[in-house]
Amino acid sequence: MGIFDKFRKGLKKTRDEGITAQMDEVMETYDEICDELFDELEEVLIMGDVGMPTAERVIRDLKAKIENDRITDVRKVRETMKDIVSGIVWGGSYLRLRSKPSIILVIGVNGVGKTTTIGKLALRLKSQGRKVILGAADTFRAAAIEQLQVWADRAEVDLVKHGEGSDPAAVVFDTIQAGKARGCDVIIIDTAGRLHNKKNLMDELNKISRVIDRELPDASKEILLVLDATTGQNAVNQAKDFKDAAGITGIVLTKLDGTAKGGVVLAINNELDVPVKFVGVGEKIEDLQPFDADAFASALFDAQIPDDDREIADFIHDGKEEGMNE
Repeated sequence: MGIFDKFRKGLKKTRDEGITAQMDEVMETYDEICDELFDELEEVLIMGDVGMPTAERVIRDLKAKIENDRITDVRKVRETMKDIVSGIVWGGSYLRLRSKPSIILVIGVNGVGKTTTIGKLALRLKSQGRKVILGAADTFRAAAIEQLQVWADRAEVDLVKHGEGSDPAAVVFDTIQAGKARGCDVIIIDTAGRLHNKKNLMDELNKISRVIDRELPDASKEILLVLDATTGQNAVNQAKDFKDAAGITGIVLTKLDGTAKGGVVLAINNELDVPVKFVGVGEKIEDLQPFDADAFASALFDAQIPDDDREIADFIHDGKEEGMNE
């Protein structure tokens, strides 16, 4: 199954029950392009968890393009909106893993699918020939260490862990030492997403970062925030808090297949200026997909899957994720 097909399957609820279906209903009621059409489309976007700032931008760009291209046919509004959405959403599905070892910090609140994402990412990297080690630095959440152990066993990668309640920075230190000693290519660290308050979270992440900077001063580092797409605008608010606290480099959006709120992707891209690097469009390991703006826009707006449907192999060259070493 190619990328367009996977995105189309993952966005089925958004397309059938969310903003796509509602936009179609609105456009079917108009015979000509007018201000009332734009107003109703903007309302659909806002209600579809795109958010006010992004909805206003989409409609502003839509009006400008329709005027510049002298579009008069309502039936062409759909394709025009697809082009605008494709221009707003952007990815960077590659991971900047130039050093050996490189390090990935994974953060996110409880319940978003953080541990599952780490497991799938570890399996993905290992399948590309990379040696991976995991660090269980979420020592505050009950069962977090045990859950990560299950995924480490499934992926057949090493896991460094301490006891529950231990110092996360100490776990990171030991994981880095083990990663260097064992010749690992990638170190993935599971971190606590929710501590007592925002300052506490920031202090803990800063402490971890200091350990990394001291022990791996020249290493490539990714800080991935895992968000649950089903929470809509709450996911955007979480991302804003984490961006302030942790300086995230990318977002993994999980459970996209289980929600009609796929419009949240637009809000994340437009309001945060942080790339969505991966999306979860199902339960299987291969359902953690590199984000593709064209595939996303096509899955939302195209009635049929494009003829140039691409396979996931296009993201892999010589056993490495495209751009991972750039």
